[in-house]
Amino acid sequence: MTAARTSTSADRPRPGLRERKKIKTRMAIRTATYELIQEQGYDATTIEQIADRAEVSPSTVFRYFPTKEDIVLTDEYDPLIEEELLRRPADEPWLDSLRYALKTGIVLAMAEEPEVTRLRSHLLVQVPAVRSRMIESMSITAELLRRVIAERTGRAADDLEVRVYAMSLIGGLTQVSQYWAENDFEDELEDLVDRAMDVFAHGLPPKNA
Repeated sequence: MTAARTSTSADRPRPGLRERKKIKTRMAIRTATYELIQEQGYDATTIEQIADRAEVSPSTVFRYFPTKEDIVLTDEYDPLIEEELLRRPADEPWLDSLRYALKTGIVLAMAEEPEVTRLRSHLLVQVPAVRSRMIESMSITAELLRRVIAERTGRAADDLEVRVYAMSLIGGLTQVSQYWAENDFEDELEDLVDRAMDVFAHGLPPKNA
């Protein structure tokens, strides 16, 4: 098996000026949103307040994020996870590759945005609108997973089996996030992902296992 290559910031080409401005604006909107939610709660936070805090117009906020829920749910790690999956050795078992890529994204998120990562999971549990939008947006992440699964398995991305598999993974990982928040973040998120991946790999363990 060839050695897997872990991506670093040095591996990635530096974005052009226009793309860097977009990233800066997107991050400013997200930062403003999280600050306001922590200060006054989710329901009290408006798009107008977010725009004012981020020093952009409300129309700019909507250009980057169609809804307030999208600001909360969007992060920078899905592309990283896809990249890591595609970098894994072709002969590595698929679930091993996925476990590695997910944990890479989690380690980075917890290192760079630990409070934001916890707040997102908390809002997923506490705010029905966020949870509903998460369910709606699953199709986007599913499409990403389907592309990678197709690449790794030689199946078509629109195969029924690939669709079912991808959505099962996404649903399971959503439950990991909710469980983590419901239990006051007592467990390490990495460990919970390991438990979830074990279920996918081996099925539901006996009750007393």
